Amino acid sequence: MKIICIGRNYAKHIEELQNERPDEPVIFLKPDTAIVLKKFPFVIPEFSQDVHHEVEVLVKINKVGKYIAPKFAHTYYDEIGLGIDFTARDLQQKLKDKGLPWEKAKAFDGSAVIGEFLPKSQFVSMENLTFELTNNGKLVQRGNTAHMLWKIDEIIAYVSQFFTLKIGDIIFTGTPEGVAAVKPNDILEGFLEDNKLFRIQVK
Repeated sequence: MKIICIGRNYAKHIEELQNERPDEPVIFLKPDTAIVLKKFPFVIPEFSQDVHHEVEVLVKINKVGKYIAPKFAHTYYDEIGLGIDFTARDLQQKLKDKGLPWEKAKAFDGSAVIGEFLPKSQFVSMENLTFELTNNGKLVQRGNTAHMLWKIDEIIAYVSQFFTLKIGDIIFTGTPEGVAAVKPNDILEGFLEDNKLFRIQVK
């Protein structure tokens, strides 16, 4: 399986990091070694002093697809979830300044939290899903898929032009505003429409 991530998909998040608004989805990948194993904590890597949480809605692909038409994209997943794309912001900035790829800042070991998945049939619309992240019980990020620059079906169709999607692949669909640094002993919890889908401790 592969983890495909979409960057800069919420306007207010683009603004908070003072990034340029893209004309098309920004794509990067994480290896399977990025996944935090169940019941394990997230360990802040020694090479960064500024690791940020980025909560995101996840899509799990359920069949093989290539050059998927947007009108058929909804048939390529039947579960959605929630996760965190941990980002070594200080390292990412150095890489961006040099025009280099982001992988060291985005795809390091343990940089992806993948929570539980729920049937999408449980929800009225994929384009109106509220999701939240709390840190030590305090709300730090809140988003709604209605604010995506590119909706889930558009993302699936776009990504499939470049990468064949396979069963079990997971797409991170972008984060809303509110990203911030984590510190040891933080407890991060993610909610999708009031369903708690993950809880993870930072060490």
